Amino acid sequence: MQEGKEQTRSAIENDPRWQAVSHRDASLDGQFYYAVHSTGIYCRPSCPARKPKPEHVSFYPSALAAAQAGFRPCKRCKPDQILPQAPHMGLIMEACKLMEKNPDIQLPQLAAKLGISQFHFHRVFRAMTGVTPKQYATAIRLRRVKTGLQQGTNVTDAIYDAGFNTPGRFYVQAEGSLGMTPTSYKKGGMHKRIEYGMAECALGQMLVAATDKGISAILLGDNADTLLTELRSIFPHAELVWGNSGFEQLLAKVVELVVNPTQAVELPLDIQGTAFQQRVWQLLRAIPPGQTVSYSELAQQLGAPNAIRAVASACAANKLAVAIPCHRVLRSDGQLAGYRWGLQRKRALLDKESE
Repeated sequence: MQEGKEQTRSAIENDPRWQAVSHRDASLDGQFYYAVHSTGIYCRPSCPARKPKPEHVSFYPSALAAAQAGFRPCKRCKPDQILPQAPHMGLIMEACKLMEKNPDIQLPQLAAKLGISQFHFHRVFRAMTGVTPKQYATAIRLRRVKTGLQQGTNVTDAIYDAGFNTPGRFYVQAEGSLGMTPTSYKKGGMHKRIEYGMAECALGQMLVAATDKGISAILLGDNADTLLTELRSIFPHAELVWGNSGFEQLLAKVVELVVNPTQAVELPLDIQGTAFQQRVWQLLRAIPPGQTVSYSELAQQLGAPNAIRAVASACAANKLAVAIPCHRVLRSDGQLAGYRWGLQRKRALLDKESE
């Protein structure tokens, strides 16, 4: 048990979000929230409250996600209230609550309840969240399918209970959302086989994991045990097996991305994420080596100029280091911002690409 606690502490301490909490970084307020299991409370990164023990902390992408996990809002930093710099957030939060209650509600009904035009609502919603109301409602349905499967509901009933009119509509999106087939997800992913291997590179230890569809994780760190613990946290019920001799060729290709970042290396990727995350990651893959963009520029390219924090969260959620080059994204002032695998590695990658 003590060993597990130490692994949890190490994983949290190496998470860039913990550094933001430790420094009470107000610039990341709204980008993520942290919850403290010993108190049952969730907070903004800038919360002035006493810093918790890292092994008691977990992170959530939104206040709603933290609340749904059973945590109460902190009375000091008030994470459930609207940030003053987001004048339209009240409308958006109300719209999200309406869709949570009824994901089948139509755009005209939503706009009417909020007292604004359909066009204005659609434009503001996408600008603030980075996705359309329809995509947000679909994400709610997908989450309900996950919950139903976890509770033992059969696959067909879970799909219909979540609001999908036909199984076909669900299966189009299921693999990217669940990371596996619905049946496998219902069984805890126990039949999902993931091969992995490790190698030393200029950035330290590298772990590469792959499903039969392609590479599903590229993790960087200083310690092999820590990397394996992180992989287990990403795929908690999968069968993790050391890659066979053929896996070494795949591992070598990933290492080549670090050694020669300007050379094109084709890699099969098994990319799993929300619709918004995948849109961000697609833009990241289009950034040439040696070039950088800001979070605000990415938001502009997405057609959602106000979704800067959501873009930063999508970058932080990236599990495919180097292959999806989130290290090429900087703050608007050109300074380095948070990087899942440490700012020192981010700087090393950028320096290598500028040679």
